[in-house]
Amino acid sequence: MSQSEIITAYVVDDEACLTLEQLCAACAVEPIWVIHHVEEGLLSPLTGPVDNWRFSSACLTRTRRIRALERDFDAVPELAALMVDLLEEVETLRARMRRD
Repeated sequence: MSQSEIITAYVVDDEACLTLEQLCAACAVEPIWVIHHVEEGLLSPLTGPVDNWRFSSACLTRTRRIRALERDFDAVPELAALMVDLLEEVETLRARMRRD
């Protein structure tokens, strides 16, 4: 089992928080990639300064999706984030429909 599989395996709890390093390892990205995306408003850490950033499991999913869109379709970060916003909205609406 690789390091990213190990990290992925324990991030199933909605309460789980990841450090910048853990997020980077789980998504196979460099810290500068995450920092740039946070500065652009495409990702949102739960806490203040860079050295104390914590990321939710929802942010882990969002980061993986953005990275996949950028890699697979050569999408610019802003477009990838917009697509992820739309995917998240569709998931929210589907969940609401299932409840009703």
